[in-house]
Amino acid sequence: MEQAAELINAGSKVAILAGQGGLTARKELLQLAETVGSPIVKALLGKAVVPDDSPYTTGGIGLLGTAPSQEVMEDCDILIIAGSSFPYLEFYPKPGQAKAIQIDIDSARIGLRYPVEVGLIGQCGDVLRALMPLLHPKKDRGFLEQAQTKMAQWNALMEERGTRMDLPLKPQVVVRELNRFLHDDAIICCDTGTVTTWVARHIHVKGQMQFSASGTLASMGNGLPYSIGASVAYPGRQVVCITGDGGLTMVMGELATLAKYNLPVKVIIMKNDVLGMIKWEQIAFEGNPQYGAQLQPIDFEGVAKACGVAGYSVDDPNMVQGVLRDAFNHSGPAVVQAFVDPNEPPLPGKITTEQAWQFGKALARGQRDGWEIIKTVVENTIREVV
Repeated sequence: MEQAAELINAGSKVAILAGQGGLTARKELLQLAETVGSPIVKALLGKAVVPDDSPYTTGGIGLLGTAPSQEVMEDCDILIIAGSSFPYLEFYPKPGQAKAIQIDIDSARIGLRYPVEVGLIGQCGDVLRALMPLLHPKKDRGFLEQAQTKMAQWNALMEERGTRMDLPLKPQVVVRELNRFLHDDAIICCDTGTVTTWVARHIHVKGQMQFSASGTLASMGNGLPYSIGASVAYPGRQVVCITGDGGLTMVMGELATLAKYNLPVKVIIMKNDVLGMIKWEQIAFEGNPQYGAQLQPIDFEGVAKACGVAGYSVDDPNMVQGVLRDAFNHSGPAVVQAFVDPNEPPLPGKITTEQAWQFGKALARGQRDGWEIIKTVVENTIREVV
């Protein structure tokens, strides 16, 4: 504890990376952030660690994360890893840049992702309560204030992207509009795919909301089964499943389970008839045109109704709020099928030169909808610059 405190007290740019192990330590993490002037960067499974409107968080990290979070990781000299085993090494500080303290209940996880000077074994809340009396409050808030300024700019950008009224319907618009209907203790179950990007960036965690997704982002079809489990485990709480058409196709029969047990889950489907994450990984990371990513189109509204579940569809941004209101006002399970733009790219918060190069190569090699992709990216850029 004394070694950890000595490192933190000596640091000038302290960052906190919080994961699902910190979900029960919100109070302690916020106190730590206030004391040492630290931004809190959240791994995906730690999305509910602190509310998204907290002045101490810069949101998520990684491909689904925010540019301010990535810049915090690039600039920090002390990194406190609190209950996280975030696996993507390229998003950590460069080796030798930052000295790290890691808190985990499993000693085998210490130093697994990033070199660690001090490992503290135990529950996050217990460890932080013991550590706090040893820490000196930092008067210099420059690092935190810089992150807050950048986060305000990022939030303005997300507001712009999430309120667009042009066609085709942007997936961000549907996900962002959902916030109007979420209770303070809602349970959000997110599937794997491009939908995970939109949820990570546009769902605003508040109050005692809970959030769940597939931890290593490798298991499609998790969203609906997760939501069934949540609805059974927490009767009376609002449960919302947000999924892509690829993920739901894999577990479509579970819509009948919702009807059979009258579980009032609201299922929001981003329908674009493509395995979106596979498509964009092929383009942005491999430099190849998409291959084998097209889906067989399915009428999910029709399937839902055939299973005994209320079904709705929307393809007009002006109608999204009304359709969602109808679905959420329905007392039983409901499915909303949103026809969204398949060419809206889930680009990283901060694009690397390599990613841009691979993106360009894929288009040059004959990406079938390359012109539509270019047009979408250019339109997005012009809107955001103007």
